Amino acid sequence: MKTIRFPDGTTVPALGQGTWMMAEDDGRRSQEIASLREGLSLGLTLIDTAEMYADGESERLVGEAIAGARDDVFLVSKAYPQNASRDRLPRACEASLERLGTDRLDLYLLHWRGNVPLADTVEAMERLVAAGKILRWGVSNLDIADMEELIASGGDSCQTDQILYNLTRRGPEYDLIPWLARRRMPIMAYSPVEQGRLVSHPGLAELAAKRNATPTQLALAWLLSREGVIPIPKAGSVDHVRENRAALDVDLSDADLKQLDSLFAPPRTSEPLAML
Repeated sequence: MKTIRFPDGTTVPALGQGTWMMAEDDGRRSQEIASLREGLSLGLTLIDTAEMYADGESERLVGEAIAGARDDVFLVSKAYPQNASRDRLPRACEASLERLGTDRLDLYLLHWRGNVPLADTVEAMERLVAAGKILRWGVSNLDIADMEELIASGGDSCQTDQILYNLTRRGPEYDLIPWLARRRMPIMAYSPVEQGRLVSHPGLAELAAKRNATPTQLALAWLLSREGVIPIPKAGSVDHVRENRAALDVDLSDADLKQLDSLFAPPRTSEPLAML
């Protein structure tokens, strides 16, 4: 299993499991839990969730899926921006811990920037670290100017920036990703298959067929070939998580990468960070 290192030295699997849009249909609950557990058995031990997802039900689903295996999981959750203040973040964290059935998070993220000053969020995160409620913290959906302000606000302990990044969303390569790389800060790539839309891309499908892979596997393999990138695809079934895991076995050649660049051009100028 390829691993990625955070600034504090912690290593995690390069391929994780996302849970956005899970726990929204009770009829799929057992299938989604089985998918997460299968992912754990395949080594995909980083699981990402958020208090926003299904109004907290995603966290409850994850808690059920990891019951009895908490120590084997690198558990990530995210807080609403309105909960990122000194007073509200501890309460939001406690609520997430209760829904997840655990006493600590391995990584806690600010979901996106709101009106709370970043300095307040940094202080609140550091207090949670000191209290043992979280082991480390990071951010999500912060562009380069926000990241610079975060560091200037005392956020040197930030471990990651979780962003929208995939073959069709390559804007961060121009400036944000190099900025993070200089600080040895990996990114977590959410919606790595563009919520499934990449699967129907004709050029990607053609190249995948030549490689005896699926478009999903090719899209994930491209991200996995990038330095310091942790894709976190969602898989709602056991077969889907197995398909995702097989992306780790797809070794892209220089010719493959060149063809992907021709299909999905890298950015030539700075672009605002996109969000979903």
